[in-house]
Amino acid sequence: MAKKKRNLKPDIILKSYWRDNGRFADLFNAVLFGGERVIQPDELEDLDAESSTILEHRKHAEGIAASRDNIKVRKKSTAYGIELVMLGNESQEHIDYAMPMRVMGYDYSAYKKQYDSNATKYKDADGMEEDEYLSRMKRTDRFLPVITVTVYYGRKPWNGATSLHGMLDIPEELRRYVNDYRMLLVEARKNDLVLHDMNNVDLFNLLEILLDGSRPAGEIRSRAIGYTKERRVDKAVIMAAAGAVDNKIDYNALEQRGDVDMYTVFEETRVEGRAEEIIETGYEFGLSDDDILGRLQRKLDISLEMARTYLRKYGKQTV
Repeated sequence: MAKKKRNLKPDIILKSYWRDNGRFADLFNAVLFGGERVIQPDELEDLDAESSTILEHRKHAEGIAASRDNIKVRKKSTAYGIELVMLGNESQEHIDYAMPMRVMGYDYSAYKKQYDSNATKYKDADGMEEDEYLSRMKRTDRFLPVITVTVYYGRKPWNGATSLHGMLDIPEELRRYVNDYRMLLVEARKNDLVLHDMNNVDLFNLLEILLDGSRPAGEIRSRAIGYTKERRVDKAVIMAAAGAVDNKIDYNALEQRGDVDMYTVFEETRVEGRAEEIIETGYEFGLSDDDILGRLQRKLDISLEMARTYLRKYGKQTV
């Protein structure tokens, strides 16, 4: 009986990668402070994935939650008093055109959680003015500010809105009266982040290679293999890159082959995972086997013979 593959889920891979305090701090230093090392790794600690995170520095606090659809990595620090939230759009082909609204919702949830926690202190009106008691909040109470960064891991350039105004049809005369909500966007495929952690440098460089839609698959593969071998890229980085572009990766194969040709394993399982998705999607849309074979060849840059192999493996009937 064939050994069953142990496929790693993208959200689990990335959650594990960004849980590292050094990588986590490095990313937000790059986004918020132009690479200046303001947030220190030793000021961070993990929090419950479903709860808000506080990231503090000696002079002010930033809060962060790392989230990619299913993933939430939250950190707490001890100095700044600002909550930093990292959201990630993990779709490799699709842009979330509602992302500014989603960011607004995540931020509201973080504030609401702080409010609810604070309100539990006020069980009676002792020492409170009437308006304070009715508000369940004293006039002097303050919450942690929330800063959200969205990391987009798709192949296509982001062409969606980056603020709430971009989602609205507003008459120009009324624009200044409609509250806006801005999102901070990082495109993994191409950015100007100043990173110091070498694993983060390798991750974003590798993603830029893998997400380059202007090059054929064979050339992308050669460039990525060359980069991983020349830089001796860490296994965690390769697995994070695989997760970021939503590939199914065979962990058993990685364990068996070791670090030397890890990218070869990644590439093989990447293509196979994409083939399975293309076939499943084709059947969902009622495409014929011939149409699916054509899509496999075009999207994966593979021969007809290889496309037939994948269709025999994952299709509904023999071809």
